[in-house]
Formats: sequence, structure tokens, C-alpha cells
Amino acid sequence: MNRFFWTVPVLAALAAVAGCSKQELVPAEGSGTGEPLPEAVAAKAVNAIAGADRTSLLLYFDDEVLESIAAGQVTKTASSKEGPVSGVEDIDRILKETGAVSFRRVIPYVPGKEEAKRKYGLHRWYEVTFPENADLASAAEKFAMAADVEHIQFNTKMSKSWSGKPSPFVPDTRADVSGLPFNDPMLSAQWHYHNVGDTYVSLYSREGADINVKDAWRLAGGDPRIVVAVVDEGVKYLHPDLEANMWINEDETPDNGKDDDGNTSDGGNAYVDDVYGYNFVSHGPITWDKEGDTGHGTHVAGTIAAVNGNGIGVCGVAGGNGEDKGVRIMSCQIYDGDAGGTVSCTAEAFTYAADNGASVLQCSFGYPAYIDIPSDSRYEESALIEVQALKYFLDNAQCPAFSGGKGGLAIFAAGNDGASRSAYPAAYHECISVTSIGPDYLPAVYTNYGPGSNIAAPGGDISIGNESRAGVLSTIPDEVDASGSSYAWLEGTSMACPHVSGVAALGLSYALKLNREMTRDEFTSMLLTSVNDLEYYLNGTKDYSSSSLQLSSYRKQMGTGLVDTWKLLMQIEGTPCIMAEVGTKKKLDLDMYFGGSSRNLSYTGYKIEKDDRDALGLAEDPELRNGYLYLVCTKAGSAKITVNAIAGGTQAGGGDITGGIPVSKEVSIIARGVRSDNGGWL
Repeated sequence: MNRFFWTVPVLAALAAVAGCSKQELVPAEGSGTGEPLPEAVAAKAVNAIAGADRTSLLLYFDDEVLESIAAGQVTKTASSKEGPVSGVEDIDRILKETGAVSFRRVIPYVPGKEEAKRKYGLHRWYEVTFPENADLASAAEKFAMAADVEHIQFNTKMSKSWSGKPSPFVPDTRADVSGLPFNDPMLSAQWHYHNVGDTYVSLYSREGADINVKDAWRLAGGDPRIVVAVVDEGVKYLHPDLEANMWINEDETPDNGKDDDGNTSDGGNAYVDDVYGYNFVSHGPITWDKEGDTGHGTHVAGTIAAVNGNGIGVCGVAGGNGEDKGVRIMSCQIYDGDAGGTVSCTAEAFTYAADNGASVLQCSFGYPAYIDIPSDSRYEESALIEVQALKYFLDNAQCPAFSGGKGGLAIFAAGNDGASRSAYPAAYHECISVTSIGPDYLPAVYTNYGPGSNIAAPGGDISIGNESRAGVLSTIPDEVDASGSSYAWLEGTSMACPHVSGVAALGLSYALKLNREMTRDEFTSMLLTSVNDLEYYLNGTKDYSSSSLQLSSYRKQMGTGLVDTWKLLMQIEGTPCIMAEVGTKKKLDLDMYFGGSSRNLSYTGYKIEKDDRDALGLAEDPELRNGYLYLVCTKAGSAKITVNAIAGGTQAGGGDITGGIPVSKEVSIIARGVRSDNGGWL
């Protein structure tokens, strides 16, 4: 099965603080074999050696020695034969003794950004690399004995929990886009955007099991000022359905081997040839076609911002309105073919995204849920550099829709272990953790759920019918599939996560359109309460293959509900939503629009545009009576109706008439297969 979720081996039992006598760090059961460590290492190490890159080590220096190290890095005259030099005698001796290959500051110095990085301690991290046959534990012991080294973090190596291939899209006769807002031929197969309950997707497909974006596209398509950093495999920036929506560092000259974007006094931002982002594994331009690449990053990017209305391929949640560009994708590459990234790669990616204009971190990776990270405090202590970089992004990212233009969102996949809690980092309280549903409106068989989970989105569930069409359809590099396809189905919380990132990016774009400014916390509250009910369906069992899920186990465990794009846009507008059930005549209370005495007003009529009428499939004209709106919706959809009334009388005053004042309110209607009382408000 094509379930994608990148994982990182254990961040195991914490080391004791300096001065304690803990002598070994043992990873959680099932995550690898513990390796005894000398007492000096155990006193300074924040995590376990198990699962670490055996050729590198992260050192956190005492602040007082950093000036000497910086001076040594600038003035060193040692030849390559002599090895790396720090400028500090004790450290230089250890570098030579351990046969170190390189010594570098993990988060590069960038003028104008340095003071902020110092606030989080990011300037204190250095990475040492060693030959393949190096004794990492012995090297760690030597550095632990140095008084200037405050902490040691083993550079945990990321790995893939599944290494298969995507299921390529096979063209068929069902590429009908009639009734859909864009002419992209595969949009009709993207049930995760607009699910009409088509059995072509799955025999168990349910109408409304989607992110409700079709009608939202009439209000917003995206804004190039909103940048989403895809922290993942490299994104194929030349993909015909992505190229127009890629972030581009306009001041960087491609492929000239120089850092020439002009952001620093010596000519750049400390990254060479970072035109569409940066490859933090091989330290160079973005790649996507090496042995071991799966197309995962390109697939994620397509869900967020594949170009809408270009007549080819698929659509992206925030891919534009068919005329203007959508949000932009910045590729922050932490996986490179068979080479997995490390924690230091992730930390660099987070800070790079913040410094170069990203508003959203899209992160479909994390630690397996079986790993014993029982709390946020344990995560903060054992993943020190990662947490510092994450906090740096959250506070210093550049989002023009947020107050002061600062602050960012970090959105993570909850994990594919089927575990009753979210994996970390998703579970961390400052991140948004995304669980997954299938086209049946039920939890996907693989999804994590429970504590730490914040919101659900479609991630696909091929198991319910063994049909790839029940997965999520998006872009892939044609190089990764033998058929040469540029589009494929995948499933996983990795696929659910970019739906929420896309919805968030579209919401931020709409806020810019309305000149609405808000804080990050205000927007997060809007996002997490713009949902549809999942609880209604969580009864009995969900059967698949030779097993089944007890659905009652998922009640109140999937987050706030299923993300709804329309509701988010309405919250940004300040327009409450009224829910209606498809197929029945509903009496909808107007109190939330006209106050508690709405039944005493005199209503003079309403106005509804043709597109809104069509979106709801109105079988007859709406009726206004006694403070209620009566209507029959035959289709799941979202629309707005302007209702007119007289405040203070039965007719408007003026001339020979003493009467009231005309008032009008725009009423938002969401029609779904099942009524939900959650109108998208706190």
C-alpha cells in the first residue's frame, strides 16, 4: 500500500543534566539497540546514539567561547591536509585526534538575522563530520571532556517508513470537468476536494468527505505573497503543473557556484545556488531524480499549489483562480535519493524558510508513535536543535497576513502507525497535527489519532476497496515511475497534511485580499474550528481486508473535525455559517445574523447569484418567514445569500412614511449530506 509518512528513529531516554552519573542512553523498546556511553557523554548528551548518523556529531558550545571560534573560522590558514580548525586549542586538538573531516556552524551567519538566532541559541551549534569508519561514541567522549562543550546531540538520521512507488494515474473516459470551476482534466478524480459520493472512487465513497474547496475557489485562489516551505524530498520545480507557482530567489544566479543573492555583506544569504530552495542533504541545488527518490515532495507540493485552470493535470488547494498565480512553493529538501536527512538538515531547513519569506512549514515527517516521547517537555529536551529552529520559524517567519508581518504556521502529519496518539513533532503543542480520513468519511486504517491530534483531512484509504483511486491524486516527477507518468495516487497522513497546509495558505491569501490582519493565534483558532463533524459516522466497525476498526475508538480523537475551506474563509470574513442537510426542506434560524429578535423584523427579500444557486442545487426559491430562511438544497455545496429586512417598522421610512431603516446581511449556507451543528465558530 502506498502509505507515506517519513519517520525518524528514536529520540530516546534523556541524558541526565551535567553533573549526574547516568552512563548510558537506552532507546525505547522496538527502536533499536541501546549503546552504552561513557559517563562524560551521558552527562552532556541530550539524546541516544541509536539511529544517529555515524559520521557526524552536533556540539552546543558555551556562549563565551563562540567569539574565538568565529575568529578561528575566519582566520584559519590550515591546509586541507591538516584538517578542520576551530580556533580553540582544546577543540582543535580533539578535531585532529578524531580524524574530523569538517567543522561548521549548523545555522549560517546572516547579517540582520543573527540577533534573532541568538535569542534561540541557534548560533551555538556546530557540526563535526568524521570518516565512515569513525568511532562515534569515542569521538563523543573526547568532545564531552571539553569544558567549552555544553551539550552534545547525536545527529539523528531520518528514514522512510515505506519505500515503495506511487500508483500512476491512468487516463480514462471519466475526465469530465463539467460543473467544476477549472478545466484541469484530472480535477474530477480529486475527490478529496469535492466528493460527490461517486462509486468510481470507492464503493464506500460518501458525499462530502472532502475539504469543501470547490465553492471557496469562487472567493480566493491563492496569493503569491504567501509562501509554503515544503520540507521533504526535493520538489520538481520544472513540473508543468508546478513551475508557475514555485518560489524563486530572483537575486540568485543559477548554477554559477556562487552565493550572489546580495543578502549579506559578502554577497549572499550563505547558500549557494538556492534558486527554488535548497538541498540541505548534499548542500546544493534541489534534486528529485536520484536512486531512491519517490516523488513524495512533488506530490505534497501539488496538493498545495498545482496550477489551477491551465488545462493540464490536477488542481492545487491554493493553486490560483485560473487567471492569477496561486501561493508559492519553496523546496526545502531534507531527503536526497537514498540519503536520508538528519536533525541538523531539518533545523537548517526551518531557519532558511523563516529567513527567506515562508509563511507555512509543510512537514510530512516525524518520529514513529511507538517511540517513548511521552510529553512536550521530553521532546523539547531531546530534540534541542530541532525545537530551537522550530520556535525560530514560528516567531520569525514572514507572513504578510499576520500582525506586524511576522509569525508562521508549522503543520505536520500525525503519523501512519495506527497508534492512539500523534507522533512528534506533530504532537508538539506549537504545531498543527493532521490525521487522515478516506473517501468513506471514516478514519483511514493507518492514521494515528488521540492526544496531540488537532484536525483531520483527506489522506486516502486504498484498503477499503484496493483501488488506487481512493488515494490522493497529485503531481510526481515523471522520472520516479517506470511509466513516465507525471501524476499519481498516494495515501497517508503525509497526503492529509498538505490539504491543511493548502487550506491555511488559501485562508491567508483571502485575508490579504480583504486587508484583514490577525495574529497567528487568532488564525490558528479559526483554522482548527473551521471543520465538519466526524462523530456522526463513528459507529460500528470499518471493515477492510481481513480486519476491522472499532470506530468508537476514534470518537473525539481525530482532532476538532474534518477541515472545511469555505468555513475558514467565512471566519476570516466574519460571516457565520448555517448548516443545511441535502435533500430536505430546512428551517434555518437567522438569529446569528439579525439578533435575538430576528422573528420580529419585516423581511423584504433576498438576493442570490446564479453561481451560488447552482452550488446548492436549489430545487425551489428560498422563502423568508418569521425570522427563518426556508430552502431545499439538492447538492452538497457552499454559497452566500443576501437577506434584506427593515429595522424598526414594516416599511422603510422616508417622505410621507414614518418607518424603519433597511438593513441587509450576507448569509452563508453550507449544505452537506449530514447536518453538523458546528458552524465554524469557537
